[in-house]
Amino acid sequence: MKKIGVVSLGCAKNRINTEQMMYLLSEAGYLVSGDVENADAVLINTCAFIESAKSEAIETILEFAELKKAGKIGKIIVAGCLPERYKEDILKELPEVDAIVGTGSFDDIVEVAKAFQRNGHCPDTLASEPNPTPRCLNNNHSASTSLSFFKDINAPVSETKRINTTSPEWTYLKIAEGCDNRCAYCCIPDIRGRYRSRPMENIVAEATLLAKNGIKEINLVAQDVTSYGVDLYGKFILPELLRALSKIPDLMWIRLLYLYPDKITNELIDEIEKNDKIVKYLDIPIQHISDKILKNMNRSYTGEQVKTLIKKLREQIKGVVLRTSIITGLPGEEKEEFEELLSFLREVKIERAGVFTYSPEEGTAAAAMQRPDYKTAQRRAKTIEKLQSQIMQVFEESKTQAQFPILIDGRSYAEAPEIDRIAP
Repeated sequence: MKKIGVVSLGCAKNRINTEQMMYLLSEAGYLVSGDVENADAVLINTCAFIESAKSEAIETILEFAELKKAGKIGKIIVAGCLPERYKEDILKELPEVDAIVGTGSFDDIVEVAKAFQRNGHCPDTLASEPNPTPRCLNNNHSASTSLSFFKDINAPVSETKRINTTSPEWTYLKIAEGCDNRCAYCCIPDIRGRYRSRPMENIVAEATLLAKNGIKEINLVAQDVTSYGVDLYGKFILPELLRALSKIPDLMWIRLLYLYPDKITNELIDEIEKNDKIVKYLDIPIQHISDKILKNMNRSYTGEQVKTLIKKLREQIKGVVLRTSIITGLPGEEKEEFEELLSFLREVKIERAGVFTYSPEEGTAAAAMQRPDYKTAQRRAKTIEKLQSQIMQVFEESKTQAQFPILIDGRSYAEAPEIDRIAP
C-alpha cells in the first residue's frame, strides 16, 4: 500500500485532525493526497453533529463504496465523529468499510494502514506504549472483518504535527478539544469528550512555526474558545494566551471563533479592544434570544444578558463585527418566541449570521422535547435568512465608505475564511 487519498468533512476542528493523520501517514512513507484516483486506500474523516452532516458522511462513504466495487480504489477507512457515534451501525450496515477510527484514535492511523499490509490483521496492542492497551475491537482478525480503532475520547489533546491544507496565508489553530457545556440539543460531549485545553506553550510554539512558514492569520478554534485554560490552569486564561500569541513577530491577525456569551469577561473585552493583532470580529453562537428557549437549551445566561453584552462590545470595541448562529424550531419555540427573535435581530443588526433549522439528535435531552414541525421551522429559517440578508447588505454598503486592511487573499478583517463571502 502506497497511496492514500484523503477526504475531510465537517468543521475546522475536524480538519485539523485530518491534517494530523496526513502528517503521520506521510512520515510513515505513504503518498497522501486529496486526489483519490487509484488510491490503495481512501481515508474519510467524518462529521456527525447533525442530520445533514451524517447524511453527507454516509453519502460520501457510499460513493467510495461504488468506486471500490468497480476496482478504482482499494480500502475504505472511515474516521472521526460518525464511527465514534455509530460504530456498531457502520460495522453492520456498511460492510464496504474496511476500518473505522474513533475520535480518540486519530494518532493510530498508521497502525490502520499497516494492518492492511498484514492482510487485515489488527494488532491487539502497540508494543511501543509503556502500558499497551487494546486498539482493535473486532473479535476476529480476518481480512473480511472491518478493523476498529477506538481509544479514550477524554485523553489529553493530541500534539501531533499536521500538514496545513488551508492556505499559505491563513490557517486554523485548535486550542482545546471537547466540551463541558452540555447544551440540551448537542451531542458533541459524547463524541469528543470533556473539555481539554492544550498547554499554552504548545499552542504558542505551533503558532510561531506557522508564522515562520508564512501564515499571517490564525483562526483560534475549539468547541468553546472562551473556556480555554479552565481545566489546566483553574481559570479562564484566553486573554493571557492572546497576549502571548500577539508577541509572535510575523503574525498579523488573530481571529476568535466560538465565544460563549457568559464567558466573555471584561478582561477579554479589554484585551480585544487594545490588542491590534486581534481581529475585531467575534463569533458568538447565541442560537436564540428567548429566555424560555435558552433555558430549554440548558444555556446559563438570559436574553437580556446577551443584549447587554452586545451593547458593551459595540461601545467598547471600535468597528467590531459580530457573527452568530441562529437556530429556528428549537424545543418550545412558538410564534411568540420566534417574533422575539426577529425583533432582536432587527434591533441589534448582527453583521454575520448562519441560520439553521433545528435537527433533533438521538441521545440528547432536547430530542424528547416538544418542538414546532419541521416545515414551520424551515419557514421561520427562511424568514430570518431574508432579514439577515438585508442587514448584511447594509453592512457591505457601509464598508465602501471606509478603509480596511486587506489580507493577501483579498479579505478584510470583517470576513472569516471559508465562512463569510468576500464582497465584490
